[in-house]
Amino acid sequence: MSFKISLPRGVHRVKSRGRTYYYYQEGRGTVQPGARIRLPDDPRQPEFWAMINKIEGVPERTDTIGALIDAYIAAWPGLRKKLAPSTQDYYRRYLAVVKKIWGNLPAADLMPADVEALIVKIGTEKPGRANNILYALRSMCSWARGPVGHLTTDPTHGVKTYQSNEGHKPWTPEQIAFAEMNFTGVLRRAYFLARYTGQRASDIVRLGWTDVDGETLSLRQKKTGVRPVCPIFPELAAEMTTWEKRPGPFLLQGVGKSAGKPISTNQLWKVFDEFRGKHPELDGAVWHGLRANAVTSLRRLGYTGPQISDAIGLSVEMVERYSRHEDKKAGAHSLLRDYRERKL
Repeated sequence: MSFKISLPRGVHRVKSRGRTYYYYQEGRGTVQPGARIRLPDDPRQPEFWAMINKIEGVPERTDTIGALIDAYIAAWPGLRKKLAPSTQDYYRRYLAVVKKIWGNLPAADLMPADVEALIVKIGTEKPGRANNILYALRSMCSWARGPVGHLTTDPTHGVKTYQSNEGHKPWTPEQIAFAEMNFTGVLRRAYFLARYTGQRASDIVRLGWTDVDGETLSLRQKKTGVRPVCPIFPELAAEMTTWEKRPGPFLLQGVGKSAGKPISTNQLWKVFDEFRGKHPELDGAVWHGLRANAVTSLRRLGYTGPQISDAIGLSVEMVERYSRHEDKKAGAHSLLRDYRERKL
């Protein structure tokens, strides 16, 4: 993920042999320039800004919300439970919002009422963004209240997220039939992998023959680090018989100068978005919806939450959430059968 960094006065970049270096030099370009000082390589890291503050003689604050956020980010490499790169980007993005608003305020003064007011203000128009900010802030506060002892109270305590209205909807039977009839090339492969393994788009782009073990597929998930063991169901197995056996992922780019090279998650989305834009039958369909289809299909066949959890790599709680509608339908049919029997 790329970030647009605004560098302070006195800091300049130097590009050499494909790398970017940063230096601080007071009065650069004048008749009396100061000493040229090498800075850390990544301006997204707190060490970069801490060194600038030290050079400029700015007293280091350790008690502000901004400093707490910097300390949390700096602690990530040493955490026992590692954060996936995607989770780090996610937290960094939304903690930046908090830092912009409250960065110079004392961390100990932040109260649940303050957090509640912020979440309500943002959530009135953008509930998803408000939830993401709360998740990131809650994770940081949990760390800060741990053995590091930076906080004694939790300012997110009691603050509730906005309830999702629908979440990712499963594809309709009509959309499933349309996809199987009309998808070709990389779209067709991606559809069958997502539909019958229940994996995220970021994981199906990495699946390949080396992940196949007999009648199962297994790959460590990029987001969570979980390694599910996915059965290769007959529908997927039939498709895979037409795929050439070669090193690398199943999904490759199909056009342009990069044809034949692995496709990224963003590139797969672009291919899908372009196709979906031409076919209103797929309106509202997203890759993650096929994750819900995979769960509900297995639930419909009578498999338990733990069984589905092992096969797809979802928590049992998430399996239950995805299955709620299917369970209600099954319960309604059961009641109807019982009612009819009682009436006989």
